[in-house]
Amino acid sequence: MEAQSAKGAIVNSLQAAKRKSGKSYGQIAVETGLTNVYVAQLLRRQAQLSPETAPKIRSALPDLPEEHLQEMMRPPFRSYDPNLIQEPSVYRLNEAVMHFGESIKEIINEEFGDGIMSAIDFYCSVDKVKGVDGKDRVVVTFDGKYLPYTEQKSEHMVSRLKL
Repeated sequence: MEAQSAKGAIVNSLQAAKRKSGKSYGQIAVETGLTNVYVAQLLRRQAQLSPETAPKIRSALPDLPEEHLQEMMRPPFRSYDPNLIQEPSVYRLNEAVMHFGESIKEIINEEFGDGIMSAIDFYCSVDKVKGVDGKDRVVVTFDGKYLPYTEQKSEHMVSRLKL
């Protein structure tokens, strides 16, 4: 629990630096070359900042404490609050995936074969577009590497190889 409260304090500081900058996630994304969702993940300690990108984050968020910038370069403890599902936007995203998930799975299998989309080798962005009716629309893009399931042959299992 102590790790969670320490993470919460860092996240609060990261969010404060973003607010002080007056920049949106999209603006920071443009400045850093990252996706807007990845910037948000970094500032929530759900992703690891690379040393190559650190100077760009430093430039985009000059009030970011150095010790927090260093912390962002460590592997994060990826977690979420189980109550998050009650937040309406998160609930609706979950509902959409649950509603369309079976059809998405069938199309993945039809197009690629028996496998899944990676959530590790994965890109995500949220964009705003105008619909044909002129009203704002939300576009959420999931861009994940295809990972095929493999037949589990004993002879391919490294732990069973006879040396």
